[in-house]
Amino acid sequence: MNALATARWEAVIGLEVHAQLSTRSKLFCGCANDSHAPPNSLVCPVCLGLPGTLPVLNRQAVELAIRLGLACGCEFVSPSSFARKNYFYPDLPKGYQITQLEAPLCRGGSVPVDLESGTQRFDLIRIHIEEDAGKLLYASDGPTRADFNRCGTPLVEIVGEPVLREPEEAAAYLHALRRMLRWIGVSDGNMEEGSLRCDANISLRKVGNPVLGTRVELKNLNSISGVKAALEVEIERQMALLLRGEPVQQETRSWDAQARVTRRLRSKEEASDYRYFPEPDLPALRLQENDLQRIAASLPELPLARLDRWMEQWDLSPQDVRVLCEEKALADYFEDLVEESVPVTVAAAWVLGEVLRERNERSLSMEDFPVPAHATAELLQMVARRELSHGAAKSVFAEMVQKGQGASSLAKEMDLGLLDDPEELEELMQTVLEAHQDLVVKYREGKWGLLGYFVGQVMGASRGRADPVRVKALLRQALDAPGEKE
Repeated sequence: MNALATARWEAVIGLEVHAQLSTRSKLFCGCANDSHAPPNSLVCPVCLGLPGTLPVLNRQAVELAIRLGLACGCEFVSPSSFARKNYFYPDLPKGYQITQLEAPLCRGGSVPVDLESGTQRFDLIRIHIEEDAGKLLYASDGPTRADFNRCGTPLVEIVGEPVLREPEEAAAYLHALRRMLRWIGVSDGNMEEGSLRCDANISLRKVGNPVLGTRVELKNLNSISGVKAALEVEIERQMALLLRGEPVQQETRSWDAQARVTRRLRSKEEASDYRYFPEPDLPALRLQENDLQRIAASLPELPLARLDRWMEQWDLSPQDVRVLCEEKALADYFEDLVEESVPVTVAAAWVLGEVLRERNERSLSMEDFPVPAHATAELLQMVARRELSHGAAKSVFAEMVQKGQGASSLAKEMDLGLLDDPEELEELMQTVLEAHQDLVVKYREGKWGLLGYFVGQVMGASRGRADPVRVKALLRQALDAPGEKE
């Protein structure tokens, strides 16, 4: 990117994102929408395009697309219409794809992105509905096979204006869009499984020149980090050509992540190459105002709106708020804890620490997390009432996740109630100090940092049942001989 600035060139980036919609069935037939089914087990005459079949539009797919359009502030086109995009490829048995062209469902709108410099909105050209093609299954030691399960899977294509200037901006945009799709329940946004796919259009031009340079499309981008890396490499490639006085060819290139290079696939197609024409078997799609109002009322508070509200309402760090707002289920869990009278800072620390740790270690989603917020609130309230130490609460929480039992019954079963007997505490403390007489001497010689070590030893001896604040105070009394330390 330094070479760009030196030569006074700038990158112009536009992203086209395909997101599979989270519907129960496919876009034009009753086959299940399931990406994990065995190959060619979810097909029918309609999605295979056999002669005499007719498509029937999936209402749920339309409503999910409308949800996204509302969240992005789009203008709705009514009536909108469908078209046939004709091309021949082994994974497209019909020989055409049903999509939208001249009258897409949504026009305009934008995606809000939380950047270090503040929130920035990146404009969209359109959002439209289309069906997916199948996929080819490649084998290194055998024939390539076609799996038609994905044929007819409902997609939205989100076409962004070419307003991105840096690969980092493109990555942040994709991250924000994926969070939005998941947050409002439109798509699971899983790039690794292909339910979110991105093509990037990239060109270079002199700074200040309103005319766009020659555009190259990048394919095979299956992760956000991959999009960023591919853009960086392609910008360097185009910049090297221009600095040598060579033209950039309009073409489609693939991204080889292992070799970190882009490779030519074919010349770039134009709309005329696909011989679009109106889909004769589907009527125009007309939206009703009462449906738009109903869907708008069902939308949750959007992620950046919730982030801004929390920042204004509570004294939390921007970094913590961003993590808590990364997914809706996690944000809801945190807010439910607060509504259960858990202090905001305590709730945030517990969710960012123990909840995320247990979830990640056990490969759970927040939707499937076995400990509801009210049960976690009960545990934290036991700590606040000095019935459990913080360390013991962590042990109890791990068992709650494992067994699904309540906090109080598990605390009794594990014998982790707070140790509050002065004589027992004194005995534990003296045992630790007697076992570390050499360190006691060093402490009294001025190595005050050893106090934390002694606290840890006593806490370990008590199996986390002791109150660390009280242990620390008692250790100070025992270790600090009169006159030796202020």
